Amino acid sequence: MNSAFRVFYTTIIPHNFYGLTNYYKNRTLISRRKFQTPSCKFSSNHEKPIERERAYLPPWFSVAPMMDWTDNHFRTLARIISKYAWLYTEMVVAETIVHQKDNLDRFLAFPAEQHPIVLQIGGSNVDNLSKATELATAYSYDEINLNCGCPSGRVAGHGCFGARLMLDPEFVGDAMSAIAASCSVPVSVKCRIGVDDHDSYEELCKFVDTIVSKSPTRHFIIHSRKALLNGISPAANRRIPPLKYEYYFGLLRDFPEVQFTLNGGVNFIDQVNVAMGQGAHGVMVGRAAYNNPWSTLGYVDSAVYGVKSDSLSRRQVLEKYQIYADSVLEKDTPHRPSVRQLVKPLLNMFHSEPGNGLWKREADAALRHCKTVKSFLEETLDALPDSVLDSQLSGDPPKWDDQYL
Repeated sequence: MNSAFRVFYTTIIPHNFYGLTNYYKNRTLISRRKFQTPSCKFSSNHEKPIERERAYLPPWFSVAPMMDWTDNHFRTLARIISKYAWLYTEMVVAETIVHQKDNLDRFLAFPAEQHPIVLQIGGSNVDNLSKATELATAYSYDEINLNCGCPSGRVAGHGCFGARLMLDPEFVGDAMSAIAASCSVPVSVKCRIGVDDHDSYEELCKFVDTIVSKSPTRHFIIHSRKALLNGISPAANRRIPPLKYEYYFGLLRDFPEVQFTLNGGVNFIDQVNVAMGQGAHGVMVGRAAYNNPWSTLGYVDSAVYGVKSDSLSRRQVLEKYQIYADSVLEKDTPHRPSVRQLVKPLLNMFHSEPGNGLWKREADAALRHCKTVKSFLEETLDALPDSVLDSQLSGDPPKWDDQYL
């Protein structure tokens, strides 16, 4: 155990996450219990929020919203592997919800087992953001999040929202006030540390301060890179702008009444614990959770939350997921997914393991004719050794080389 990790377990108590009182003083001894989470149903002057009980542990670890990736099927797989990680939907555009109000299940429905789950919405029209939030309340999401960080040209360019909203903190404050008034759960903002040349720490502080002053928002997910809106791809925006974790930790110091989740550059569970050891309120992981779900999500419950995990083997995870997937295929619905769509989240389950390449080749062939996920698995799993299929995660997660972010 590195020094930063050890310090966290023995001395650091997270600061009042979501208004939680009587926080766990020793995370190695925590157990699943109810805690108080403030509602976001406020009076017009944003006075003290209404307290409401929720039966989930805090979002110390969350899986980032990712377009085309964090759909219902991946989230189901993620929940089978981790019981406590907070899950985010793909971004849903507010206008989609408003104009598809007779077809909302297609965009908003999810299995109850996916709780705790956050709906991320996107948009640049306050009325539509408010209406979309109100329509989404029937689906019982645990939090509503506004996308102020996506640098995609389709979003920040033509769509005029996502990361571009960081250039107009007054609008974001008004939007968050309207979103909060339309729901009864906490609200949050996911953003970058800046946009193009508007990347000073002072400008980031102004953004946060304006939103906190104008709305009940008390949770920000901070991707610790700025966004470049000059036409580079979203992938390049995750690589070219340098990480500036000092901005994130500065926010912890300068806004003690606000909760900040760290995002960007975190690929190992050990990094999550290092960040928490240095005072982070929570950590959000994106592509590492999708590209290697077994080794990433499999350690969350035990290593981050200090809770005994189910320690399922890959074979057991696949068996549980197959029951879900084939139940989806049995439903006669207009937008029923294909076997290929349901298998997509499974394709990284054997990342770097013996037999992975052969299994993927057999998977590609099987997907051309298999009609159920059960038949797909029966036809392809022989490509993998039993030692891979039946092994369980044990011990500590893989170590990260550095002790500090």
